[in-house]
Amino acid sequence: MTITAAAEEFETHRSRLFGLAYRMLGSAHEAEDTVQDAYLRFSGADRDGIEHPAAWLAKVVTNLCLNRLTSARARRERYVGPWLPEPVITSDGTLGPLESAEQRDAVSLAMLVLLERLTPTERAVYVLREAFGYGHREIAGVLELTEANCRQLYRRAVRRMDDGQARFESTPERQEELVRSFLTAAREGDFSGLEKLLAADVVWSSDGGGKAQAALRPIEGREKVFRFLEGATRTILVGIGFTEIEINGATALAAWAGDTLLAVVALDVRDGLIAHAWAVVNPDKLDFVRRQLARA
Repeated sequence: MTITAAAEEFETHRSRLFGLAYRMLGSAHEAEDTVQDAYLRFSGADRDGIEHPAAWLAKVVTNLCLNRLTSARARRERYVGPWLPEPVITSDGTLGPLESAEQRDAVSLAMLVLLERLTPTERAVYVLREAFGYGHREIAGVLELTEANCRQLYRRAVRRMDDGQARFESTPERQEELVRSFLTAAREGDFSGLEKLLAADVVWSSDGGGKAQAALRPIEGREKVFRFLEGATRTILVGIGFTEIEINGATALAAWAGDTLLAVVALDVRDGLIAHAWAVVNPDKLDFVRRQLARA
């Protein structure tokens, strides 16, 4: 197979491989690098030894991600403030079809944060099983483990993901309605209306990575989050514009200073109220969204 033919065949798998790598890593730019590394291995491999390219590439990407996750844990321990995944615009199909609530939930920032609770191998088993529908025998082949071991890892991963964690559920229509209500209240300085949108145990998590102004710890509770939003609306948000944007399967907010993207804020909804807000303000983590917008 020529290099051109290899590149053409690889392109038919690129989107799926990116989706796998992103779910494994929570980082769009690392997912891109991982997929590119997989292409280099694919283009240089003996094609006679690759009976099923899709399976071969999935195995390569998964194992590349496992290597990256091992080193990423040490970096994240030194990270300044809360570490959040990189947001991705999903209205363009970047992460594949998101037609069901389960598909949207699987790529939400909340789910990607929960995945950080897992060991790298547990995460691989969980993502392959939940997001890509792999059977335990297939997963065993990818990870070179026994089928019984994979089943055990999956059960452990499910327990860790469910341990004490409420699932935030809302319809796309209710999500969009709440985002618009939040946006309207912030724009108009309607602090009473803003407070009414917050759950009693709401949490606001901001990721500045030491490169943008952000709270170094999550802000917890309606009163504290409200005071934070009230102060921000009257000070740092003056002159800032907001637009709606589909991020990781749900309607979210984008904050702008002129043409410069400053932040993406995703909201988790429970019982019609904001239960958790995830604000990504680290400029490095907004680069992928900027590039997506530039291509639109």
